Amino acid sequence: MSAPRRLALVVNPTSGKGRGRQYGERARAALEAAGHDVRLVMEQSAEQAAKTARALLDDDADSVVVVGGDGMVSLGLQLVAGTGIPLGVIPAGTGNDVARYLGLPLRDPEAAVGIVSAGHTDDFDLGRISGPGSLTARWFGTVLACGLDSKVNERANRMRRPRGPSRYTLALLAELGPFRAIPFALQADGQTRVEFDGMLIAVGNGPSYAGGMQICPQADPRDGIFQITSVDRVAKLTLLRIFPKVFSGRHVAHPRVHVQNASAVELSCRTEPGRPEQIVSIWADGEWAGVLPARVETVPRALRAYVPGPAPAA
Repeated sequence: MSAPRRLALVVNPTSGKGRGRQYGERARAALEAAGHDVRLVMEQSAEQAAKTARALLDDDADSVVVVGGDGMVSLGLQLVAGTGIPLGVIPAGTGNDVARYLGLPLRDPEAAVGIVSAGHTDDFDLGRISGPGSLTARWFGTVLACGLDSKVNERANRMRRPRGPSRYTLALLAELGPFRAIPFALQADGQTRVEFDGMLIAVGNGPSYAGGMQICPQADPRDGIFQITSVDRVAKLTLLRIFPKVFSGRHVAHPRVHVQNASAVELSCRTEPGRPEQIVSIWADGEWAGVLPARVETVPRALRAYVPGPAPAA
């Protein structure tokens, strides 16, 4: 076990239908029992939680540990990205996609605390969103979504049930009826700008969103590039046939699904004569992140996170 540390423990008490508060209390007890100095942050809003945690970092906290889902992880990323301050994650949400690629236990807060206490860290890439559609630069760990999937994400966040990926499926069915293809423009790594009417664009630093949907199945948060998945305009019945394959990543084999790799991409929505201007939201790590247009770039090794250590030698 590593030396005791001063931890800002940031808890979302409402995540996982109250599981966040329970896991937060268990995490605090386990961290204190391991000898760490724990500064608990449990505020009524994410904004206040971020402000309080930042003040602790400005004081003498040397690590941030978040308890919750990908929304809380997103809050943690905004605090520590590019600083070298390690981030610990105690998964307590319904998606937990960052926790999945970090290799963390999803339903065992004591085991997740044990990983923080062991002190083994590794570095990962992050995505950074900027541009006129984003109020401030924003970091993300998994997937940036715009188009149908961002509308589905927004609806799913408003739903109270069911839990898990089935919530996303029901939200998709509700949003698919009124959805119209978006006149996207995409320019990857300064190459030729591509214009197309499409259903969605997903920029993956990690492979999954919405609790394990492999929208960018080959995305690797260690290789310095994004996997970008885009879907052309398709009939809605065709999309419903493609959709189940996203859980395994086999959707990328469909001829109307396109995949490319890039370290930076410019995304926008074209304005065309006779068509009303569309406002297209961006969601990243399950959180609203602005509207198009935007620039998205990968920043290698911007995140230091507590992860399971190497297996002991036989």
